[in-house]
Amino acid sequence: MENQFLEKLNTMRPAHPRTIALAAAEDVDAMRAICRAHEMGFVNAILCGDENRVKDLALKNNLDISGFEIVHCESDLDAATCATGLVRAGRADILMKGLIHTADILRAVLNRETGIRGDGILSHVSVLYSHTYNRTLFMTDIAMVMYPDLETKVNLIKNAVNFARHMGVDMPRVAALCAVETLNPKMQATVDAAALRQMNARGEIENCIVSGPIAFDIAVSRGAAEKKGVTGPVAGDADILLFHNIEAGNNTIKAMVQFGDWIFGGVVLGARAPIVLNSRSDSDLSKLYSICCACTM
Repeated sequence: MENQFLEKLNTMRPAHPRTIALAAAEDVDAMRAICRAHEMGFVNAILCGDENRVKDLALKNNLDISGFEIVHCESDLDAATCATGLVRAGRADILMKGLIHTADILRAVLNRETGIRGDGILSHVSVLYSHTYNRTLFMTDIAMVMYPDLETKVNLIKNAVNFARHMGVDMPRVAALCAVETLNPKMQATVDAAALRQMNARGEIENCIVSGPIAFDIAVSRGAAEKKGVTGPVAGDADILLFHNIEAGNNTIKAMVQFGDWIFGGVVLGARAPIVLNSRSDSDLSKLYSICCACTM
């Protein structure tokens, strides 16, 4: 399956390699993913961290970083500021988290004077690929925004739609997920989903088709949609799954990765450049996929 997945990645290769700034580069897994992406023609890299430790890790793990620039930093916080500054100055196109806490790198990103915060919200968009189903799914937000209200959900959709369009989906089909397909005033997720659908119909949410309330099985399975008599352009064919809270999204994606053959990638959007924030527990393929997805932006 890995060879087939790598063939898919090859179709995503940018015309020219992007430059990725790795914050706290003393992370062998992150360096391994960057080296692989470099070999495939996706990226060049600037490694921000303790120069001696970075070189030592590369040597011990047989990683060729000779073509990468290394910027020596005395601490993780210095490395986060350095990597973010490289993006702010236009020397790097992508920011990636290395051996540093997510909160610390986001603090550097959001710094009003030296950071790279954008005009909208920061949100995480996950990209799941399955060779078995020959399908790519986008999910938001499973990592950053915990309990989005209606306005925040609009912005989550906009970030995800922008990302999906860069990934080649011209008119993404968005499913505002709920437990049921009917509006129930006692279930806020259904109220929001219906509102999002109406906003889309009025042209307030553009470049996509929004459906909701809609349950997970109806959104992703044509068979389930047919059995339940649910029709429409999104039923069974959703590209983007919008979750009503972080618990639902996070547990869903972990179940798909652990018990299915789905490969996970993820990018934080809403800053001046895409941010790769993989967990240390993510697989090498997941880290590689995240980098390659970020290169499409």
